[in-house]
Amino acid sequence: MAKMAYKPVEKEFDERVVDIARVAKVVKGGRKFHFRVTIVTGDNNGRVGVGTGKAGAVPEAMGKATIQAHEDMRKVSLSGTTIPHEVTGKVGGAVVLLKPASQGTGVIAGGGVRAVVEAAGVRDILTKSMGSANVLNVVKATMKALDQLRTPADIAAMRGKPVKELAPFWERRNNG
Repeated sequence: MAKMAYKPVEKEFDERVVDIARVAKVVKGGRKFHFRVTIVTGDNNGRVGVGTGKAGAVPEAMGKATIQAHEDMRKVSLSGTTIPHEVTGKVGGAVVLLKPASQGTGVIAGGGVRAVVEAAGVRDILTKSMGSANVLNVVKATMKALDQLRTPADIAAMRGKPVKELAPFWERRNNG
């Protein structure tokens, strides 16, 4: 079995183990068990990544998941301590709804969704996980939702317009 080369990480990241599952492969002589670990990594400042690793022992699986999470790091559009607008992510049967919240609300989320949004640096958010409760799919749906976020500046740049021209519509959409 080949040893995995671990790349030293230059920054300190917020790493959270979201799920440890024992998985089985049925072979001729019976079942062969391994462990699947899901880890969320973020810098608490707008970057977050998710990784899964499988191995015969939990520490090896955690190492693989951590490496994958660091490689999967993505930038998330934030608006102060919350997200710029309401968004929904869907993976398999898991559906996750993320809504911006006023300052001081806190993170209203459970399990995998909480781990992802806190690691991304969101401090005020309302969430709802619907459909499947499969932790891996819920985490992936949350990441998919965060990938859809756009700030008014991003939208204005895409349309080739100044932000001031877009701002009145944006405020009306998010406050009323």
